Amino acid sequence: MESIGPALPSLPSMASGIAPDVWQWIKSLPRQWRADEFHSLLICNSPSTNQSLNLVVTKQSEETHPFSLSFSICDKSRDHDPVSLWSSHYSKLKPANTTDVAAQFLLEIICGVLRYGPYSSSRAIFRLPAVHVSDGSGKILSLSVLALAFLVCIYEAPSTPRREFIGAIAARLTRDEMRHAARELMLALGSNLEEQWMRSLNLGVTNWAMEAHRSGAGTSSPLRFAVFSYALSASRLWKVQLYCPVVAMTMEHHPSHHHQQQQQLVKDERLLFSLNYQQLESVIQFVYRVAFHENWIDVTVNVDNIRCDVIQLVSETLMARQGHGSDEKHFPSRISLQLTPVAQSNILSLSVSRSTDNPAQEVGTDKGIDTTIAAAPASIGISVSAHETVTRTMKPWKFEHSVHGNTASLSWFLHGSGGGGREVFSSDPPKLELFQPKSWFRNRYTSPSRPFTRSGGVIFAGDEYGEGVCWRMGAAAAGKTMEWEIKGRIWVTYWPNKKRTLHTETRRLEFRELLQLTIGE
Repeated sequence: MESIGPALPSLPSMASGIAPDVWQWIKSLPRQWRADEFHSLLICNSPSTNQSLNLVVTKQSEETHPFSLSFSICDKSRDHDPVSLWSSHYSKLKPANTTDVAAQFLLEIICGVLRYGPYSSSRAIFRLPAVHVSDGSGKILSLSVLALAFLVCIYEAPSTPRREFIGAIAARLTRDEMRHAARELMLALGSNLEEQWMRSLNLGVTNWAMEAHRSGAGTSSPLRFAVFSYALSASRLWKVQLYCPVVAMTMEHHPSHHHQQQQQLVKDERLLFSLNYQQLESVIQFVYRVAFHENWIDVTVNVDNIRCDVIQLVSETLMARQGHGSDEKHFPSRISLQLTPVAQSNILSLSVSRSTDNPAQEVGTDKGIDTTIAAAPASIGISVSAHETVTRTMKPWKFEHSVHGNTASLSWFLHGSGGGGREVFSSDPPKLELFQPKSWFRNRYTSPSRPFTRSGGVIFAGDEYGEGVCWRMGAAAAGKTMEWEIKGRIWVTYWPNKKRTLHTETRRLEFRELLQLTIGE
């Protein structure tokens, strides 16, 4: 790491937990700079070591480029000169042109975050967005700097102040203003860059959690913001986008789990690597329709797409070398969603259009008589026996509607093939089934009868689950903009796929978002 020169002028320290206002700092940069002049902004500090993490802007010293600027993230202490942990390229920008400086800096940050991701060497190229930064969107800059600083601390910061740096940054990233800024940034990036951004961040979260696991230290601070979701209401569509690394999901403890089984995973480092270097990515989409009648209004909401995928956070090569390959991972086993109108004064009733699903089971019976002729030295023996074979056809996924007051619940449950088709998320498979090569969860990503997509995810589309829920409202609701709360829980489960092991586990995440609807669209 390179020393960046003389001591920096310091700005007043921030209150604890307050994110740095990078936009206002850029606006305050002087129009005329002296030679070798630096300007810095405090990101966070480490009280126990008296070290701080700073954002620094410098001017290139060559006279041919008098306004060529570069940004750096630096570790500063009383005992040594500031050390650069990350630096942007020099850009020919004038400090007086605040918008251009901010936009170029934001692009440098986006590239910096993506370079820490699992696909940093990929040849896939997406056009970086031209994000316009202004007083209204200035928080995007602060959010981006914190995200990059988080990754820089994980991979580049000295070990002594690193834990305090990461804890302070994570606390700032959990603030409501930063989560709102993250939503705005994701919408500006577009879906493909959004996925790469989130995989970069959550690979960092996973690396930090695994390092803490090996050292026996806690990881609560960085994991608090690891479950990231945002909602979008537009064009008669409700959409929730969700990302969560597996390490940040809550472990479910079934009554049948034993302590020895939990210890087995810790000892098998390769299986631990395979199961933890994964991320759940989910998209939840509903379409809604508003119908006006003489004395009431119907608001009908239908499933458009429910998609859940467990995505690998490292390359196939690394997964094969340090883990058990890409075939040993969690799979979605239950999805539960609840939709509730926040203001209920105009709600008259709630109806669901799918009744409880109790399909007739297809049972095939095959009866016959077996005979055996056995030769013996003294006599010939004939034995006769009867047999009866019963076959039963079951769908692996079961869908249910339910109503609680004015809350509509939608749930998808995955059932196993053995033990009477028990729910997978809340039970362990019979131990004998774990080693049966023809069990449905063996070779589950290549079997023709698999209950998942080829990549191990699930998709529930409106052609099968399109029956809607309908809120009947009083006519006084016309013209109002109402909010619906969506709360959800998603479970992922691991049962052995190709590896011979008795280990199984289920993890869960929860999220909550608000969706808007104008009664009049």
